[in-house]
Amino acid sequence: MSASENELRKRAESALEKQAKLGEDFDLSKFEEGARDIPLSSSLDELSDDVQETMIRCGVVPSEAGRVGSIVVLDNSVVASTQTGKGFEMMDTRDALKKYNWLKDYSWKAVDVDADKYTATAYLSDSPGYFIRAMAGHKMKMPIQTCLMVGHDRTAQTIHNIIIVEEGASLEIVTGCTTKSGVERAIHLGISEIYVKKGGSLTFTMIHNWAEQVGVRPRTGIIVEEDGSFVNNYVTLKKVRSVQTYPTARLVGRGAVGHFNTVAVAPPGSVLDLGSRVVLSAPDTKAEIISRSITTGGEVINRGRLVGEAPNIKAHLECRGLILGNKGVNVAIPELEARVPDVEMTHEASLGKIARDQVEYIMSRGLSEDEAVGMIVRGFLEVGIRNIPEGLKAEIDDTIAQSDLAPG
Repeated sequence: MSASENELRKRAESALEKQAKLGEDFDLSKFEEGARDIPLSSSLDELSDDVQETMIRCGVVPSEAGRVGSIVVLDNSVVASTQTGKGFEMMDTRDALKKYNWLKDYSWKAVDVDADKYTATAYLSDSPGYFIRAMAGHKMKMPIQTCLMVGHDRTAQTIHNIIIVEEGASLEIVTGCTTKSGVERAIHLGISEIYVKKGGSLTFTMIHNWAEQVGVRPRTGIIVEEDGSFVNNYVTLKKVRSVQTYPTARLVGRGAVGHFNTVAVAPPGSVLDLGSRVVLSAPDTKAEIISRSITTGGEVINRGRLVGEAPNIKAHLECRGLILGNKGVNVAIPELEARVPDVEMTHEASLGKIARDQVEYIMSRGLSEDEAVGMIVRGFLEVGIRNIPEGLKAEIDDTIAQSDLAPG
């Protein structure tokens, strides 16, 4: 073990009891380490029917139509990895760290190993995950898809992902996070480190579809270099016990751009503590955080923070929330911090219910009240996310139709 690895281990061990600053504190001793010995399949078609059906519910396509690569992690085992496109590579993060000695310069650099007990546990667990690298100058025309799935009750899934978009490359990733039928309680600890090099572009869409009593603790760090672009889309629509996530993007090169778009629905029993942070550290950088949330009885906390550290930056933060019904809590916490004088930073936030005059106006066009409310809700959610895949739009519509979002 090298000196740097020994130092990381010491830091992780010292943080094993360190509570996170936000969210419910989970006792990790009540969960068992996920299975590591599930065999690797050569194609998604070889996965069991129940796994394939679960994948569909979180936006992952078992047929791989319209995808150039797929990787599936079940519990703590990579169970499928396929690649049909060119210009990129993907594999289990553990295999990549063995193959490339230089990758240690990226591992645990965007996320602190001792941030809390969840990051510490993920490090000490020798976590699987996906390593994806888009080669310099290659423009991906179709997305890669990934799936992180918990397959057994009371499992602790620990994940470590590393994504690198090399200079001038473009990449889109759609990732679904979910649980198989029969899983009631579990915890997901997902570490993602993302690097976008000069002139690179990454669109990263994450869809959560967990069981009702699952705890979810993603920890994500993003570094964007000169003229790079990062777009993050996050969607959670179904009941889940607790999600606490606060990804941080650092725009370290001149002209870098960062966008965070969130669509969240909190049914009764859900607690969603969601946030996004962008640190604009270089001149001429731009950032935008857009959040749309609905509570139908659960609790939503929308955190957004923009930090301006360099001149000539532009940043905007927008949090909007709806309360449907007589129960539920929706909280907006927008924050702006300027550390130099020559910045342009704005924010707006609004919380409330659907305006009656909006409903009546649409009803005057011949729609029923239920149809009018459904149309308003769909429009509200669609505004909150850009570059959304067509299949995901259909999923949002289906969710509205099958849930309490559309009354009646």
